[in-house]
Amino acid sequence: MGGLTATTGGHRDRPVVVMMAAGVARRYGGCKPLAPVGLHGEAVIDLNAGDAIRAGFGDIVLVLGPTTGPAIEYHVARCWPGSVTVSSALQAVPLGTVHAVLSARALVGDRPFAVLNADDIYGVPALERLARHLDGATDHALVSYRLADTVVSGDPVTRGLCQTDSQGWLTALVERRSVTLGADGRFTADDGREPKELSGDTPASMNLWGFNPAIWPVLEAALHAVHPGLGPDGAVVAGPPTSDTEVLLPEVVGDMARRADGPGSRVRVLPGTGRCIGVTHADDLPVVRMELAEMVGQGLRAEGPWGPGL
Repeated sequence: MGGLTATTGGHRDRPVVVMMAAGVARRYGGCKPLAPVGLHGEAVIDLNAGDAIRAGFGDIVLVLGPTTGPAIEYHVARCWPGSVTVSSALQAVPLGTVHAVLSARALVGDRPFAVLNADDIYGVPALERLARHLDGATDHALVSYRLADTVVSGDPVTRGLCQTDSQGWLTALVERRSVTLGADGRFTADDGREPKELSGDTPASMNLWGFNPAIWPVLEAALHAVHPGLGPDGAVVAGPPTSDTEVLLPEVVGDMARRADGPGSRVRVLPGTGRCIGVTHADDLPVVRMELAEMVGQGLRAEGPWGPGL
């Protein structure tokens, strides 16, 4: 990557946003972060960036892959206001979301930061809540949504369901596959696990995380346990990876939360408000566009991504 200016931070007093945009969307069949879903054809990544800035975040770091990265950089350079401080990190090999986050380490530095998917639209209220948590908090956070607020069509999706203790700390993330919304409004998971029927009120993760710098050694250790030839920022330092095994953020952070064996290892689950709207399949596009247009019409979101002053 090289089309965006790298920076160590223009907003030291605000948390950073790390957008993971390096994935290859086989089910979608294109570059999902650039899917035109806004009222005037704005891309998913545009809406996420505008929402994050409205919510109180500062610098934006895009984690890009070698295949779609150049197109995303070109789009951002042409379409984003010059006042947005954005830089890009290259995830040269697709080794999972832990590797993606570590690829952004040099650009994030010692600041608190959020991690989110570049192809899900989280909304300002949830991002605001996360930004407030990161303002001085020593614990990590995961924003959850009602399962019913994360599904836009009847096509099957995968969701991580959150389990918490009585104080709201994460104790487990249970991945359920082939989660489907039926015509009767009920949710089922056809993955051979129980329960098969799921409540629409179940808290679900959509990969909206908040971390402080204590997470870096946790992620580094988890990646090196599988890929010992990689450096602290995920770069290859001792030969190419010997496997393509992905190290996934929900599994690593979920395991850390289960153990909770010291300061900085707990994860607070923050219930999000509103919907998290994502693009999984190409057929989702018209549904997502309609939902976003309705939200604009109801005054629940701004008409465009860039507000006054940007």
